[in-house]
Amino acid sequence: MIGTKTSRRVRVADLGSSPVMWLAFGGGTGLAPRAPGTVGTLPGLLLGWLLMTLVAPWGEAAVISVILAATLVLSVVGVYLCGEASRRLGVHDHGGIVFDEIVGVLLVFVALPETWWQAALIFLWFRVFDVIKPWPISWLDRRVHGGLGIMLDDLLAGVYALVAVWLSLWGIGVFAG
Repeated sequence: MIGTKTSRRVRVADLGSSPVMWLAFGGGTGLAPRAPGTVGTLPGLLLGWLLMTLVAPWGEAAVISVILAATLVLSVVGVYLCGEASRRLGVHDHGGIVFDEIVGVLLVFVALPETWWQAALIFLWFRVFDVIKPWPISWLDRRVHGGLGIMLDDLLAGVYALVAVWLSLWGIGVFAG
């Protein structure tokens, strides 16, 4: 039977020979010896900031549209990548598979952070919800398998984090007119 989140050893050489594994492991960030999900979230922060910076001249609506479109496209790709990596490893949602974290945190950039500390807030809230998995994230995590299950719990963590970021920014008066 396929286990969950086990520590089957994956090496850099395993990633270099396969684009699927390299992408699923976030370009190698999923190989971090401690907290691979946390380290694997960092490329998502970089991607979100890059997309915001490139699209910002066209306005907030354009940035939000691009982030949502990128999240949708990468989610579909992620279902395949994460499912295939999981199948190859024989482990459902191996801790080193971090493509789901990259896409999940990207969704939170809909909050349009303007400063480094707001981006840090996105990172913090996303990691909180990805780790504690409140209902229904925990329910989905146990019941939906394969690539869809791997992606879905992180996308929902992203939704929770987005709400938490908005509430945090509102609470400290960032949205005060």
